[in-house]
Amino acid sequence: MAAVARTLEGLVEKSTGSWIYVRSKEGNRYPCKVKGRFRIQGITTTNPVAIGDRVEFTLSQGEEEGMIHKILPRDNYIIRKSINLSHEAHIIAANLDHAYLIVTLASPRTSTGFIDRFLVTATGYFIPASLIFNKLDICSETDLQKMEELFRIYRAAGYPCYAVSALRGDKIPQIRELLQGKVSLFSGHSGSGKSALIKAIDPTLNPRIGNISKAHNKGMHTTTFAEMYSLSAGGYIIDTPGIKEFGLVRFNTTEVHRCFPEMDRLLPQCQYSNCTHIHEPGCAVKKALESGEVSEIRYNSYLSILNDRNKR
Repeated sequence: MAAVARTLEGLVEKSTGSWIYVRSKEGNRYPCKVKGRFRIQGITTTNPVAIGDRVEFTLSQGEEEGMIHKILPRDNYIIRKSINLSHEAHIIAANLDHAYLIVTLASPRTSTGFIDRFLVTATGYFIPASLIFNKLDICSETDLQKMEELFRIYRAAGYPCYAVSALRGDKIPQIRELLQGKVSLFSGHSGSGKSALIKAIDPTLNPRIGNISKAHNKGMHTTTFAEMYSLSAGGYIIDTPGIKEFGLVRFNTTEVHRCFPEMDRLLPQCQYSNCTHIHEPGCAVKKALESGEVSEIRYNSYLSILNDRNKR
């Protein structure tokens, strides 16, 4: 007699490429494979099933491995261009309440271009985003001054900013409270301290923590696969592998300015409703740029992203 299969619903907590680990509603964790190939909302990606996905899977009687056959509708997802395949996209995580970019001003340095591409993607995919500046313990006076400037720029744009030290514990309780009861993503460069920060937030967790390469002053990959952790205070946090570059996916040139909130809210004041904020007369954004209301750093990122789009 054939084994009877039962259908379960669960949450994707980890994917190694070969196996996808799903936590069932009953609290059990099962390694699963994917049945066939999925096309979700018309997007072809290198990973059809992402961390944070809610899925249905079948489990045959007496077996400990499941088969995912359905991905339930996503509330949202965050995506970037795949590193090795220029025309492919990679979904970092799905069904997020908030996305946090871990920023470091040294060892390694996070560029404003990288920050802005992350924020544009999160905003474009309707995910609230914030910046967490880590490694206060090694910041020089110059670094602290730079941090104050970036706080002013990004808070004015509408993005909350926090300064912490995973090593010393500075402001960790504040971050812990922010995460409580939410599904949160931590992203950033290798060596920015994502895993160390997670450990500081919840000492019961044990993410892999790496070191900085002395030769190149860059982080060395320790988180190989994205993984979702259940926080003891409630909620989930997703730790992701370090990202060198953040390539944008599925943005056309007319959509980019919509993802710069400080520019988007000035559009009604522009002379033309379809103003690109580059060469048109009566542009409120260009006027705000001259007065300092719009940051030159952010505007240059906007132009850089447009230039990338136009090359396609």
